[in-house]
Amino acid sequence: MKWLKGCIVLGIAIFAAHLLLGYLQPNHFDGAAYKSRRAGYHVVIKRDIWGVPHIEGKKDRDVAFGFAYAQAEDHYEIIEESFRMYRGQQSASVGYSGIALDYLIQLLEISRTVSEKYDGELSDDAKAILTGFSDGINYWAAQHPERVDQHLYPVSSQDIVAAFSTQHLLFYGFQNHVMALFGDERLYPISLVSTETALRLSHQDPLPIGSNAFAVAPGKSTDGKTRLLINSHQPLTGPVTWFEAHLKSETGWHMMGGAFPGSPLLFVGVNEHVGWGATVNKPDLVDVFVLDINPENENQYRLDGRWVDLVVKEAAIRVKLLGNFYWTVKKERLYSEHGPVLRRDHGTYAIRYAGQGEIRQIDQWLAMNKATGMESWRDAMRMLALSSFNFIVADRAGNIGFFHNSQSPIRKAGYDWKQYLPGNRGDLIWEDYLPFDDLPQLVNPESGYLFSANQSPFRVTADPYNQKRSDYPETYGFPKRMTNRATRGLALFETMDKIGEAEFQKIKFDKYYARDSRAIHYLSGLDAITYEGNSRYGKAQRFLKGWDLGTDVANTGAALGVCVISDEWTSEQKGATVPGIKAVFERCVDRLYDIYGRVDVAWGDVNRLTRGDVNLPVAGGPDIMRAVYGTGLAENGYLTAVAGDGLFIFASWDEGGVLETESIHQFGSATLDKDSKHYADQAALFADEKMKPTYFGEGQLEGHIEREYSP
Repeated sequence: MKWLKGCIVLGIAIFAAHLLLGYLQPNHFDGAAYKSRRAGYHVVIKRDIWGVPHIEGKKDRDVAFGFAYAQAEDHYEIIEESFRMYRGQQSASVGYSGIALDYLIQLLEISRTVSEKYDGELSDDAKAILTGFSDGINYWAAQHPERVDQHLYPVSSQDIVAAFSTQHLLFYGFQNHVMALFGDERLYPISLVSTETALRLSHQDPLPIGSNAFAVAPGKSTDGKTRLLINSHQPLTGPVTWFEAHLKSETGWHMMGGAFPGSPLLFVGVNEHVGWGATVNKPDLVDVFVLDINPENENQYRLDGRWVDLVVKEAAIRVKLLGNFYWTVKKERLYSEHGPVLRRDHGTYAIRYAGQGEIRQIDQWLAMNKATGMESWRDAMRMLALSSFNFIVADRAGNIGFFHNSQSPIRKAGYDWKQYLPGNRGDLIWEDYLPFDDLPQLVNPESGYLFSANQSPFRVTADPYNQKRSDYPETYGFPKRMTNRATRGLALFETMDKIGEAEFQKIKFDKYYARDSRAIHYLSGLDAITYEGNSRYGKAQRFLKGWDLGTDVANTGAALGVCVISDEWTSEQKGATVPGIKAVFERCVDRLYDIYGRVDVAWGDVNRLTRGDVNLPVAGGPDIMRAVYGTGLAENGYLTAVAGDGLFIFASWDEGGVLETESIHQFGSATLDKDSKHYADQAALFADEKMKPTYFGEGQLEGHIEREYSP
């Protein structure tokens, strides 16, 4: 027993050493160095009366420095949390709940890829912006050492590039393909021959929800204007909520729009010449290969008739235990020629995915930000550094365009790429993507309008002018889905001969489900169910039959109707089996009776926009053009909006090329500061479906500046 006692003592000693090392971990952040760099930047931040930062600098790097500083002022906590995630260091903050994501980040080796490619693949212009932005964040941290997590600083330029690369993967749902491997059994068979079986590999999380973007050409307008709506749906709080800004340098960078916390560029918005909105498009960009493992060597797999060694590495994940005490969890990392590898009880799987090894996203976003028209913008897109997203684009010359952007792999025919693939064939390891100009896109259709709401890229305008799905092989994995927003929006466009400002906004704020939508088809399943006439369910069934499918605040049918439809929508988003409507309907009826004592509740009493002391009725609902997604009914007695419409922008160019813009944010520019008057100063306008000026045009900001300062 002495050996056992010795092992226990040794184990305790090692454990104590780990704890002591964690507790005594030094802080190496030299804030003074970043304070000294401040003199090298020439930038002014002008906060307008809504608190929105208008950042003016001599060079792009100066603007990036000011943009970082303004973001840190408004939401440094979100930036810190984001960089923890992108570095694979969440466990050091949240404990064991962060291990899975930290392991995934380390498995993808994005930081190593960035380190190897940073100098050779990124432009000097992009590097200057990255340096300016990281210096701005670090300068703010140096000024506020008591407010920040010292262990996270300094943030480097390469951290920001790694964040871009990781973010793109998460947006098209890469992580869901990995999570599917952690079930108790293999999810899909191995594809051996081509088949039309409609299996769904994607198990998308319900967030991000979706997005809307649409444009109208001058010939379709009542007044000859080119119109654009930018309306990307995001969670209303957290690391991918929208932050509005106006950026202007003396070297050609002049744009207003939205960014996520921690981004040095704008993702959607307009400059004087061109603007765009983005929508999630969900193409099939991930392939899972089943490896044939050598029974005599678990670290070898068969490829083209020979045994090939897996590359074996180690993940070291630092986990917070208590206070400043940490423990390091170690786990193997494996790689094949296909990509990262995961061992499971039901097999060993290799993963190949779009964006693998790609770090040039910032260069493409920068070129888009500085585009001078439709063709210039398309030149930027031809870099094909962004893994996914649809784009609706309009420019001052009156051009409009739809672009299904994706790094769509050129895959070998003869296999069903929605299933798992045999890992023993080297000819299935694809290398190239379909060129941007060969992706589904449509410019200046005769219909005069283009509309994107996360649907099939082959149904974005009037039917005669759409591209044909049959022109593209199934192996490219283009989406086929239709959302209610897409069905409803396209129908509204077809009813309008000419579209002015009022009609354009009417489409954006439409509050109805389409009668021929997937959601209402699901709801019609209630017709086959018979309830006793005077029962709770019988009365509710008859009541719901009379619902006009609207979601305005006075609507009394929406509470029950939206409750039932939401289960179908959530299942479709996840790629899961849609539940039987009888059980869903009865659960919704019971829930409304439990909370309100009836089902005919005004929708505005149920659907609320809340922020601090603000609690407002709001129209709209899941997969509605006026997109509002709520949660917390059982806890609060009402739904609290958590995603959907956030920052959105109306833009138009008149026949002379003069740009007009207006915007609204769901809350306000003060993302986290509850004491700021800008914490919720836009909420009432947002709930009332009203807009505010952006002060983007020349001279428009004058007289509307609340505070002007240099960081």
